[in-house]
Amino acid sequence: MNPFLRKTILLVEDNRDDEELTVMALREHQLLHEIFVARDGAEALDFLLAQGCYAQRDPLDLPTMVLLDLKLPKLDGLEVLQRMRAHGRLKLVPVIILTTSVEERDILDCYELGANSYIRKPVDFSNFLEAVRQLSVYWLMLNEAPRIF
Repeated sequence: MNPFLRKTILLVEDNRDDEELTVMALREHQLLHEIFVARDGAEALDFLLAQGCYAQRDPLDLPTMVLLDLKLPKLDGLEVLQRMRAHGRLKLVPVIILTTSVEERDILDCYELGANSYIRKPVDFSNFLEAVRQLSVYWLMLNEAPRIF
């Protein structure tokens, strides 16, 4: 697949500062992809399943990757991940956990539920920008996903 084709990113983040930094990092590195933001776990599932306020979305138009925070209102990131992996259409969508959690239990739970990667958000802004750049290059340009997307 041509890495320059438009790809979609679903960012699931309830912290507006972290949302802004992540979007800024993606745009700063000229990763010109469509970015959708869900601010809680329930909204993320509505987007992915094309239901609720996203009912007009094409349910087959899945994101190239999901950047998922763990500590979310309504449904936490682990619940979102579990529901995604249990759903036929969503089970292969790459999910990158992007969180501040340093809990070993969170890391283990995420991988047991099928996360593709677990990244701690760096506190330093320049390190954060670099982390987002690297994960974007890998997941959006280098990684080969199945053609079900």
